Amino acid sequence: MPVLHPDLFPQYPLADYLAHREEIDAALKGALHSGHYILGGEVNAFEGEFASWIGSQSCIGVANGTDAIEVLLRALEIGPGDKVVVPSHTAVASASAVVRAGAEPVFADIDPATFTLCPKSLAVLLKSPMGRGVKAVLAVHIYGHPVAWDELKAVTDEHQIVLLEDCAQSHGAIYQGRKVGSLGLAAAFSFYPTKNLGAIGDAGAITTSDASLVEKIRVVRQYGWRQRYISSMQGVNSRLDELQAAILRVKLRSLGGQIARRRELAAMYAEGLRDSLLATVPEVMPGCDHAYHLYVIRSTVRDALMKHLTEHGVPAALHYPAAIHQQLGYTRQTEQSPALPQTENAVREILTLPLHPYLTTEAVHAVCATIDSFA
Repeated sequence: MPVLHPDLFPQYPLADYLAHREEIDAALKGALHSGHYILGGEVNAFEGEFASWIGSQSCIGVANGTDAIEVLLRALEIGPGDKVVVPSHTAVASASAVVRAGAEPVFADIDPATFTLCPKSLAVLLKSPMGRGVKAVLAVHIYGHPVAWDELKAVTDEHQIVLLEDCAQSHGAIYQGRKVGSLGLAAAFSFYPTKNLGAIGDAGAITTSDASLVEKIRVVRQYGWRQRYISSMQGVNSRLDELQAAILRVKLRSLGGQIARRRELAAMYAEGLRDSLLATVPEVMPGCDHAYHLYVIRSTVRDALMKHLTEHGVPAALHYPAAIHQQLGYTRQTEQSPALPQTENAVREILTLPLHPYLTTEAVHAVCATIDSFA
């Protein structure tokens, strides 16, 4: 099989900027000419628009998705001496934010079908000595598939701990008719450029419908100020930039259509790989709508298949090459966590295929054909 032409896989997120270039350039010009560059009109407008899109009462913009988790934990007064359960199969930012808040991450295993936090694994962990001191669970809607929210909530309610959402990869995912980000007490979002809703730089937000928590989050994100220059508590500097807010407002208007396109492409992959002996396509649980931030298959010959794809011009990737508990920076936390067999099995088999709204049907068919040619 010949090597595929690079033009078949347009650069993303560059393609997203080019598609919105005139609107983005105009929005940036307007923000620059406003003369108000910190927590101004663009941030206020985006916070309202995104909260409405999610179905939450409030949105608080912060500097990035990692900060969103840290600021949320600080506002909830979760810190030194406390533990937060995090799936080990996620971006390291989820655990890094817990550490930055002063708490300790404890790792739990995943459901092998969805890669999301396993309610049974969580229940076992919380009933064990390792579960002592856990104050919160950070449920990551990994790759864009919603977690088993009701099952996880039953476990956390039993132990009287808070269940929070990490929505960094799940803008537009739906659980039982509700968008993720509106399911629990609060949720953290990332608008890193490659996300379903991406800035042109770093940006993040927290959504919540708890009015008292909104006030605490706003205080924490800006030095602990309730009164300018007077810190009523220890806070941080994590403010959504006016220029990034202006960009996000433009992109938010087309987000629904872009997620619909992601689902169309995912359906094409599922059909094209339906009979494949090399690839197991992602499952979608009943009552869930996947947002397909990433299209991740499983393969028992992952390394060889990835080599074949890249040699033929397919930009395949690994999300992620190692689980957090397998990384040197988290050795101590790993020693305080249970065994994670499903996570370790997944790490050996996962493979990300190209998927974004600017990919063509021809490109998806070419990827499927390249996988078939490996056989």
